[in-house]
Amino acid sequence: MKITVFGASGVIGRALVPELAALHDVVAVSRNPRPDDGGIRWVAADATREETLDAALAGSEALFYLVHSLGSPEFEGVDRLAAANVARAAERAGVKQIVYLGGLGDDDPDLSRHLRSRHETAAVLASGAVPVTTLRAAMVVGKDSAAFETILALVDRLPAMICPRWVSTPTQPIALADAIRYLAGVVGLEAALGETFDIGGAEVMTYRQMIERIGAIRGRRPLIVEVPVLTPRLSSWWLHLVTPVRASVARPLIEGLRNPTVVRDARIRDLVPFPLAGFDDAVRQALG
Repeated sequence: MKITVFGASGVIGRALVPELAALHDVVAVSRNPRPDDGGIRWVAADATREETLDAALAGSEALFYLVHSLGSPEFEGVDRLAAANVARAAERAGVKQIVYLGGLGDDDPDLSRHLRSRHETAAVLASGAVPVTTLRAAMVVGKDSAAFETILALVDRLPAMICPRWVSTPTQPIALADAIRYLAGVVGLEAALGETFDIGGAEVMTYRQMIERIGAIRGRRPLIVEVPVLTPRLSSWWLHLVTPVRASVARPLIEGLRNPTVVRDARIRDLVPFPLAGFDDAVRQALG
């Protein structure tokens, strides 16, 4: 099968492309030109410029959409535009399936801008004629994942930290390798067409527990003091000062941490069965 991967140069894309290339003819898309790598052909295209997309999708039966504009001041509008462009281009190219990695989180009025945008992107992609398979994940535990690297930096750099109430929010992080297995497993799968699945790791925990367990692996015991009020703006600038993540990226991430991100629908476990990595193993894999 010929598959086009948008966002191939990102954290998920870099891990997914070699997995797909073992079985399929892969076209990897990034905004900047790159040399071909083995059996992987790289194409320069920009999802916000529809005129660049047809060449990337020519002859493809499936496409992965791993694009997001987090860090842009108007990321919601940019993401809607990009998704609409790709949906139309996929229809013109005769693509049979779009696979999209979105974010976990219940549809409620209190949903953060970041998570609401991920849901909107899924809806825009599905508004076209091509069936969409949406996988929704919480934090992906992997090297260079913004959320994971943020928590890792907090553990490594701060012996004590003052945290808002979001540290008690439940979440279900997933190992990068497991997220890749799910993504690769649904491509071409008839039962997955037009469906939305929650994907998560083996354990549900709070962000505080996550910090403490990463600390144990790193040989550190950070003191965590919870306070009732710490605004997303203040939190984002605090993270900007003590972690590698820019404030423009940190703020929407922080806003999203107030929403529980736990698997509610586990049907994917039957469609793509495999043993999930525990959180500690996922962290050790990410640390290499």
